[in-house]
Amino acid sequence: MRSLSYSTPKPSGGLELWSWVFMRISGLVLLGLALGHMAIMHLINNVDVIDYQFVAGRYARWFWRGYDLSMLVLAMLHGLNGARILIDDYIHVPMWHRLAIGLLYLVGGAFLILGIGVIVFFQPVSATSHP
Repeated sequence: MRSLSYSTPKPSGGLELWSWVFMRISGLVLLGLALGHMAIMHLINNVDVIDYQFVAGRYARWFWRGYDLSMLVLAMLHGLNGARILIDDYIHVPMWHRLAIGLLYLVGGAFLILGIGVIVFFQPVSATSHP
């Protein structure tokens, strides 16, 4: 019997199986992280109080850096994996496929490294230290 769903069936093994599993697990974890982020940033705290000092105060505790870091890494890897699947599905010329995958990993990796650097190495600047 043919499925009424247009979704791709679960892969049988290898990298594609682990990619499939990762997308499901990371999607669920990201949903929880994003809902927590929305609740903290938009329901518990008013948008008017969120400024540089608010973020600096949050980032004084490693828990919030870890929270944001996990959300960043999972979102980037989830998005890059989804874009890779789209490239695999729609770009069939080998040269263009390799170029697209290479560009995806280059740009995505650069943004991921930049984001990780900002979260890990953020040092708050006191408002009183400027002349």
